[in-house]
Amino acid sequence: MDNGLALVGASIVDGTGRDPFTGTVIVNKGRIVKIDLGSGTTIPRGYKVWDLTGKTIFPGLIDAHAHVALVEAQHGSYESKHPGAVYAFTVAKNLEDYLKHGFTTIRDAGGCTWSFKEALRKKLIAGPNLYISNSFISQTGGHGDHRLRTDASAPKLEHPLHAPPAIADGSDAVSKATREQLRAGADQIKIMAGGGVASPTDALETPQYTLQELKAAVYEADAVGKYVLAHVYVPQGIQNCIDAGIRSIEHGNFLTEELAMQMREANMYLIPTLGIYELISKLGPKLGMSKESLAKNEIVMNVGHESLKIAIDAGVKVGSGSDVFGPYSTFRAFELEVKSRIMGAIEAVKASTKINAELMGIGNSTGTVETGKIADLTIVDGDPLADMALLNEPSNIAIVIKEGCIMKDTLEKVD
Repeated sequence: MDNGLALVGASIVDGTGRDPFTGTVIVNKGRIVKIDLGSGTTIPRGYKVWDLTGKTIFPGLIDAHAHVALVEAQHGSYESKHPGAVYAFTVAKNLEDYLKHGFTTIRDAGGCTWSFKEALRKKLIAGPNLYISNSFISQTGGHGDHRLRTDASAPKLEHPLHAPPAIADGSDAVSKATREQLRAGADQIKIMAGGGVASPTDALETPQYTLQELKAAVYEADAVGKYVLAHVYVPQGIQNCIDAGIRSIEHGNFLTEELAMQMREANMYLIPTLGIYELISKLGPKLGMSKESLAKNEIVMNVGHESLKIAIDAGVKVGSGSDVFGPYSTFRAFELEVKSRIMGAIEAVKASTKINAELMGIGNSTGTVETGKIADLTIVDGDPLADMALLNEPSNIAIVIKEGCIMKDTLEKVD
């Protein structure tokens, strides 16, 4: 922005966990340069002014477990339903919708390639700042292996622009697969350390990958200053991830008090994804999810809230991820509503902003509304702290500012 911007009169939820306050946020050259309490701020000549009375300023929301490139409810149908450029435009629309929904940063947890990140950099498409994992790494028959039991062929590329699963067995193969993701531009590595809901041939309660295999992935990521996130539900798998030096546990629904204490001591993060289980339970049967997957979903849904409470009580750093994909993607902000039932609204916002930013290594520059931070801001009509369901409807997101640039504006500006 050439001129500065003054956001006046809004309730500010700054993402640090403190109570909201009314004030003015001054933005210039892409950064927050001043925050004043009350309404007596002197605004420099030439600044654009928004009267945001009755609205709420959040830090730009961050989704730490997105699947922006998974565009169908079922695997294996991308090529037929989204041929060629149709897939690219579908993913681009998903990215744009994330931004309109108030998300200024997302960490993709598998499937999205560097090409979409490059398209964002070149401003060919609009979307949040994107951190990619590229292909998720899975053992044969693990959560990332979506072949049916009757399919003896090698794992297939579902679409030329979609990152296929990296199936690797043994420490050497995991090292090579990790290096391949890093070569292809991964910002972090995603590994499957246990069974899952949507995969057709693995049991939910099974740990996957040995400790040595997990350590191989961590070593390769550490060597280039990056980290590993792990899909895992069950205690033995979580224990393996702790011992291997994994940075974040994704899901973790069977977390125990002992493991939570170990995670805290190891400075690890937990990324619960509670909302997607409710969505699958409600919409999965209509979208063709198998009875086996629906049954597994019920199991993890019923224990997920308790695991979050255990993590909070133990002092684990709790972030937030939606895990939405395909037709579920319209519910990007539902995770905040679900978390707020357990953590309270202020802490749910903090999980989705400050904690996620720290997890991703960008906490010094974004994730809170503080002087000196990059101006990633989401302005919401009304008071989401009183009703977090407001965030579920993109029309309630009045303004989105990314790096000081106005990306969405539903208000009439007054100079």
